[in-house]
Amino acid sequence: MVSIKQITLSAIMTLLASGATAQTSFEEISADLNKAGGVYLAYPEVTGKLTPAPKGYTPFYISHYARHGSRYLLGEGDFKLTIGLLEDAEKAGCITPLGKDVLGRLRKVFIETEGRSGDLTPLGARQHKGIAERMARNFPEVFKGKKRVYARSTVVYRCAMSMAAFGDGLKGCCPQLDVKYEMNEKNMAYLNYHTDKSNKFTNGENGPWVEEYLKFEAEHVKPMRLVNSLFSDKEFIRCKVNPEKLVWAFYWIAVDMQDIETKESFYDIFTPQELFDLWQCVNYRFYIGNANPEMSKGLVMANAHTLVENILECADKAIEDNSIAADLRFGHDGNVIPLLALLQVENFDVAVRKPEDVYKHWSDFKATPMASNLQIVFFRNKANDIIVKFMHNEKEVHVAVPTDTWPYYKWNDVKQYYQKRLENLKKQVYK
Repeated sequence: MVSIKQITLSAIMTLLASGATAQTSFEEISADLNKAGGVYLAYPEVTGKLTPAPKGYTPFYISHYARHGSRYLLGEGDFKLTIGLLEDAEKAGCITPLGKDVLGRLRKVFIETEGRSGDLTPLGARQHKGIAERMARNFPEVFKGKKRVYARSTVVYRCAMSMAAFGDGLKGCCPQLDVKYEMNEKNMAYLNYHTDKSNKFTNGENGPWVEEYLKFEAEHVKPMRLVNSLFSDKEFIRCKVNPEKLVWAFYWIAVDMQDIETKESFYDIFTPQELFDLWQCVNYRFYIGNANPEMSKGLVMANAHTLVENILECADKAIEDNSIAADLRFGHDGNVIPLLALLQVENFDVAVRKPEDVYKHWSDFKATPMASNLQIVFFRNKANDIIVKFMHNEKEVHVAVPTDTWPYYKWNDVKQYYQKRLENLKKQVYK
């Protein structure tokens, strides 16, 4: 029986957490322009201490889902567009001194990025290795002895490489572990699940949100100042340059610099306001496509239902089989975001209607930076009472399940809550 005290305490904690993490401001992004990259934000430094388990409880199992680590841009089109235009302007004698400088930087960066589209970067591998090492260090009891770890990734190579780096980190700390790796289509049914119905809603050409978004984007993307800073001839700009395409190409190049090895920056060609406005557009698209936008009525968030079912099923097996230390899963930002929403981690299930309001309540870089992860750590005592805590990017977080011992929740309460939530959500969405 849940007490009024438990409900009240949980509600207060959730409200406090939402107030602390929901709002994103121009000042916040101006202070750290890497955040303007949204999902390109490199995995943030882990700070703070974890809350010790209640007396008598020992960790025995970890359920995990992670996005791949830092990667290169998905294609070379942005580099070819920017380098090609600046080279043409250089030949025509209508490039500015800043344009020449930027062209030199682009050529230097392209030496590293060419032929590596979408690949995990060395930083991405280091991120997952580090997360694994901290996991082993924070919860050594989980991996003690000859335990088994099941690691599964989507069929995208950067996810498999992230999985391998994570396994290297674990094995380096616990060489006796038996880590079993899988990358196949079979596991895609829960690692990267999307319904046709949700794909129709999120479609960037004719989804029900697109027309409103296009007007929002037109209000926020102002490319001419940047274009005029690089090219000195208006006729060249009129005949050769698509200002909107160019500013977006430079945006993606600029925000990915934090994820690669070549140390260059392109933030200087933007103003902080321009970066903030571009980020608002990107943030809205990620929210619409993956979170819990009001107009979707739970449809997009429901894509995580097979993943949550897998988490519950694997936990049941691990509770019965003491040889299972962890289930590790590796996928994408479009899987982490609906998982956070469905599990109601902090305020990530917030339902917002207007594009201009989204950033005030939901931020992509807070939900899923590179290598973002959700860990559910299981503890038990000698009486076999089981409690869990949720960690998002290795920080203890709140969920909507009532508790008076945060960050710890009774597993039976958690399981029953999510089973009921899944049942209600599927009735609502798939009726």
